Amino acid sequence: MKRPSAANPPYRLPPPLFDARCKACWFVAAVLVLVVASFWTLDLQWAQLFSLDAARSMGRFVAEFFPPDLAPAFLQRVAVAAWETLAMSLLGTVLAAAAGLLLALPASRRHAGDRAWGRAPTRLLLNALRSVPELVWAALLLIAAGLGPFAGTMALALHTTGVLGRLFAEAIENAPPGPADALRAQGVGGTRVFAYATLPQVLPQLTSYALYRWENNIRAAAVLGVVGAGGLGQLLVFHMGLFHMDKTATVLAAMLLLVALVDAASQGARRLLTR
Repeated sequence: MKRPSAANPPYRLPPPLFDARCKACWFVAAVLVLVVASFWTLDLQWAQLFSLDAARSMGRFVAEFFPPDLAPAFLQRVAVAAWETLAMSLLGTVLAAAAGLLLALPASRRHAGDRAWGRAPTRLLLNALRSVPELVWAALLLIAAGLGPFAGTMALALHTTGVLGRLFAEAIENAPPGPADALRAQGVGGTRVFAYATLPQVLPQLTSYALYRWENNIRAAAVLGVVGAGGLGQLLVFHMGLFHMDKTATVLAAMLLLVALVDAASQGARRLLTR
């Protein structure tokens, strides 16, 4: 048994924080330089933001929200708009999950010998779908579909298809290949290999991705009303434009409650899937 010596200490010293041969260290240094340069070049009015006058103005603005409008007739309108927002987010996510799974199949290489001819063009399509924000999709679709929740639902579906399609493709590619290789060695076709070997392994992960995107879409659906896509957002823009701050406070409270309920439901569903 070797005794520890100066050349072979019994413990290993931690590596230095920066090493000239470490590529990750240079990458982190470059990111820090970009962050510092961003703060330096942007005209950020920190003194004005945290000034006493700004605090007083914000205090007066927030005070106008109280008391919120709790009239039964208005609460009924808010409830209808909240249900519209929830329906938009749910339907848009369901459509996106179905379309994303269909596009994830040609966008992924499922085994080593798979030529995956459609991988590059399908991923390019997914990149295009998710590179356009929901608000822009909604503004474009309003020209064809008109005002209302249909344009908002389709905007959510198109953007989320690009996001979920890419996530689904990565999950399929990273699935353990053992079960699929065993079926493929027995002469089983590609469709059944995916259905009986790959899909059962990645289904909890795909469902978790879809639920997480539903959480994001409930927030996005509330904002899409800015361009007239229905729901709570449209109600919010209308009353803010008329400076009905008591009604605006009620709509904002409904948004917060709806987002909290959807977040809790989504987290509960993900916990059930991981058990």
